[in-house]
Order: sequence, then C-alpha cells, then structure tokens
Amino acid sequence: MRKLYWYISTFFRKHGVIVLTSIIGAVIIFSVFLPFAVQKLNFKHRRYIGVVGWSTLDTLPKEIQEKMSLGLTQLSEDGSATPGLAERWTVEDDGKTYRFLLKQHLKWQDGQAVEPADLNYTFKDVQIITNQNEIIFKLKDPFSPFPTTVAQPVFRHSSVPYLFFFKKRTLIGIGSYHLSSYQEKEGGDRLTQLVLDSSKEQLIYRFYLTESDAVDGFQRGEIDELHNLSDAGDIGTWKTIKVQKTIDKTKYLAVFFNLGNELFNKDARLALNYAIEKPSDETRIASPISPLSWAYADVAKIYDFDKTRAIDRLLSTNGIPHKQMHFVLTTTSNFITDAENMKNAWQQLGQDASVVCQKTPDIKDKQLCENVKIIVDIKVNNFPDTNNYDAILIGQTVPIDPDQYQLWHSDQPSNFTHYSNTRIDSLLERGRQTVDQRKRAEIYSDFQQFFSEDPPTIFLRYLDRYSIQRH
Repeated sequence: MRKLYWYISTFFRKHGVIVLTSIIGAVIIFSVFLPFAVQKLNFKHRRYIGVVGWSTLDTLPKEIQEKMSLGLTQLSEDGSATPGLAERWTVEDDGKTYRFLLKQHLKWQDGQAVEPADLNYTFKDVQIITNQNEIIFKLKDPFSPFPTTVAQPVFRHSSVPYLFFFKKRTLIGIGSYHLSSYQEKEGGDRLTQLVLDSSKEQLIYRFYLTESDAVDGFQRGEIDELHNLSDAGDIGTWKTIKVQKTIDKTKYLAVFFNLGNELFNKDARLALNYAIEKPSDETRIASPISPLSWAYADVAKIYDFDKTRAIDRLLSTNGIPHKQMHFVLTTTSNFITDAENMKNAWQQLGQDASVVCQKTPDIKDKQLCENVKIIVDIKVNNFPDTNNYDAILIGQTVPIDPDQYQLWHSDQPSNFTHYSNTRIDSLLERGRQTVDQRKRAEIYSDFQQFFSEDPPTIFLRYLDRYSIQRH
C-alpha cells in the first residue's frame, strides 16, 4: 500500500499540472463548448423573437406558456372555455363545485404520465380534491367564469444538469415546445433569454424591459421579430422590414374619472364625453365587453361629438359646479397627443359654455358662469398612480370572460374609479353566479346597456398593435 501511495504521489508531482489542466479542459468542453457546438449544428429553423417586459421563469408571458403547455381548458376566440387537458367537466352544488375529467394517456414532455395531483393550480378559498382521473374544485361561492381560469397552462417543476456539477431549475409542460435553456440577469431576478424547441423549429426569445430597448435590440440584429408593439416608429419605414398593423380588440383606450372628486358628477362626465371626437370606424369602442366575446351585445348608448348637448349638460342644474372645473389629466407618453387634443376640446367647451351661460335668462346667478370654464393640466407618468388622480387616460385590457366584477363593483378595492351603481352591482353579482351561458348573455346585455347610461369613463378606441419582422 505504501508503495502504491509512493507511485501515485510521484506521478502527480511530475504530471499533476497536466492532469488538473486536462480535467478543467474536459469540464469546459463538455459543459460549455460541446452544448454550444451542438446548438450551432442544430439545423432546425430558428426564430429570434423580442419580448417586452420583466419576466421570470414563474411569470412567463402567456404566448410562451401556451406553446409549452396546456390548461384543463382552452379559450376559443369568443372567450368561451373548451376542452384542454380535460375531456369534459360538470358543474355541481349550484355552481360551487367543478369536476374535471382528464383525457386518457396524457404525458409530460419527459414521458412521465400526467396525474391529476400534478396539476398545481392554487386558488384562494378553493378546496382541490384529486382521484385517479379527476380533479375537483370546491369553491366558497358560485363563480361561473371558473372554467376560463383553469385555461392557465400547467407545468411540472424539475431540474437539469448545469455546468457539469450543478443543477438548474426547469419547467416541463405538455405542449409541442419544450424548454431547452434559459439565461438570467446576474442575480437571477429576471430572464434575458429563453429557448424553446419543437420537432420543426427553435424559438429564441430575448427579453427587454421597454419597447424602446426592444427596438434598439432589433436594430442591432439581436432579434428578427417583435410583436405587440404600440408604435412601429421609424423602423417601420425600412425596406427590409415587414410591418403588420392590427386592431387589438382586447385592449382599449379610455378616460377614467375619479368619482371621489366632486367635480365629476354625471352631468359633468357626460358633458366632457360629448365634447370629444371619437373614431367613426371599427376602432370605436362603446362597451367594456369586447365585440369578440360571446356576451357582447350592440345595445350601448353612443356618445358622438355634440357640442350643443355638451353645453346643455354643463349648464344643467346638477352640472354647474360650485367651483371652477380645474383638474389634472394623467396619461402615459404613448397618449400625449390624445391628451393634448382632449385638453383643447374641454377648455374650448368651457369657454363656449360660459358665453351661453351669460346669455341664458334662466340662470340668474351669472357668477356661476365662471365655474363652467375648464382648466386642464396634463401630467405624464409611464406608471400612473390609480390611487391618486383626477382623470386618467390609459389603456385597459378587456377581461377574457365578460365578468366585470373586479373593475366596476362598488365593493371591490380594484374599482379605482370608485364607481357605485346598485343596478350594476346587482347585474355583476348575478352574472358571475349564473352558470347557463344563455342567461348570462342576457344579464351582460343589460349590464352593457345600463352601464352606458351612467358611464364612469369615456370610451375612445381599440388600440393599434404592430408586428415587425425582417424579410
């Protein structure tokens, strides 16, 4: 044994540096260069796609999640739930229990069978029960939009070898694309790149915090595709670039009023509404429910530009304020031009209304005529504070389901306009407790009609979105 030790120690004294260098070299080759070479020899079609926003492995954009996996349900174009991983489902206990039967022979991307217990949905105040082929959700209260909430793709968390000696988190889904690799900013707080592979192509997503950063990345050649932009900018004029413009009927632009401000009574809101010119084409929006939705009904009252009606509303008994209308319109940099146009229209309305007021014999106290003059200040903030504002011009996303409870019910803290209407509250409550879709459609038809008669907002237009791609 001593002799063996002597031989080994002598060998390492003479050749230790070579052995150590060889080991380090092998680690580098097998953990870095070999995967890099394999990737370069991958003959699949590659697409380099830019993504805007702060993303982590647990907060991937919906478009990426849906390529990697499925939920119990899927959403059709009109927002209704259709079978996904679930073959079918039933509703029991007056809408408080949902029982989903899984399809047979489902497998994760690593070949492991999908079990109901693997589906890691987490909902507050929901009891989840699983058996051999079912997953059952017991809700505290009836909630008819529930099948749309389980359209969220599911993943199994695992780990893969990383840099030879280490392990790295990964996600395993059930979709046609699997997660090959990803890179994070130093510190691991957000993704910088993520690679998905399918049998036919490879998608390389590169992440940018802002649209401006993403466009710069496009110009540097880091990506070849950018989707869902608010503005194509100068890059849209390049001859080597294909630009596609679409109307996104899931996002709209509107002015939201803080109804906690005494200036914005119903007559004042309607006066400001009539004073604004709206589009006359398909971009015009009149309802918070998308026209793509199964629940959409063309029953909303339309407020076309009408200065006479605007002045009449401003001079009505309830419309004339006790003090001059001076408020701040908050918006983002994307909508500065819209905000300036509104400011000019509203201030001109105030001037015209003041002149009419002075000539109206029914208004005895002419000092009130000064109060109808309108002063608007514009505040630009790319992250507007919905807890502290007078009026705010921002984009809003239309919910997948026609349920509008969170945004407009008077009891909800997310109702940032402080809108309160007992009829609307009742319709919203019934809408989320009624399972039958036909009856729900009737409820939301009433909601759209009555909401438009007492609007806390000025609906303007659906937002344009741009996609740019190299030829």
